[in-house]
Amino acid sequence: MTPSLVLDCSAACALCFEDEADEQSERVLELLEAGQALVPALFFWEVANVLLMAERRGRLSHADRVEALQLFEAQGFAVDPATPAVIWHDVINLAEQCQLTSYDAAYLELAMRSGLPLASHDRALCTAAERLGVPLLNGGTMPR
Repeated sequence: MTPSLVLDCSAACALCFEDEADEQSERVLELLEAGQALVPALFFWEVANVLLMAERRGRLSHADRVEALQLFEAQGFAVDPATPAVIWHDVINLAEQCQLTSYDAAYLELAMRSGLPLASHDRALCTAAERLGVPLLNGGTMPR
């Protein structure tokens, strides 16, 4: 299967919380059902951490967290085989240029390199993507 989007942690985790779901979340679900999302390897640690923290804070039950992880595991995400050179140079430089964390810059760099639209709920990341001409999945509208 060919990936049709770069999915970041914020957009993925919005699928797990009713108060964060929006039109972009519906589109992400449609695309995941039809194909794959391309993600950097750090995606899995980020999603696992968000869900674990949500459980600890009482936002998700243990059963909900386990179910969410099983659903994500079943997706068969395409993992970018970025080399350390990409991470040490391109991602860091992009993070510095756009005033992003290296985590967010990893998603932006992957969207730039792959030419795929980026799905994110992160305002700073979406702003940087728009400034650099990277297409956003939601057609360029900023997240709430």
